[in-house]
Amino acid sequence: QVQLVESGGGLVQPGGSLRLSCAASGRTFSSYTMGWFRQGPDQEREFVAAISWSGGRTSYADSVKGRFTISRDNAKNTVYLQMNSLKPEDTAVYYCAATRLSAPTRPSFYDYWGQGTQVTVSS
Repeated sequence: QVQLVESGGGLVQPGGSLRLSCAASGRTFSSYTMGWFRQGPDQEREFVAAISWSGGRTSYADSVKGRFTISRDNAKNTVYLQMNSLKPEDTAVYYCAATRLSAPTRPSFYDYWGQGTQVTVSS
């Protein structure tokens, strides 16, 4: 069992930056692939980024490549999402999720989810 709690969301102007954190409980955090997803108003939940259990492999949605960076600290049971050059279209609730699979992009392949944190990009 893994419990996930996101933090770090908020209101930011276009072009600004935010860093989201996801703290995990449980002693097996380091064995999970971790992902970030987002869901805007009236939209389906979409893949943002994923990182392998070791941190050695990452993957990103095309819409965030070059702007977002996913990382993890297994000693702290935490995964991060550094978001730079934010755009209004990045506005969404951001969720972290855990899976034992290898960096899937479909939400249905993830077993555990956090409650989400709101990110609003607006001037």
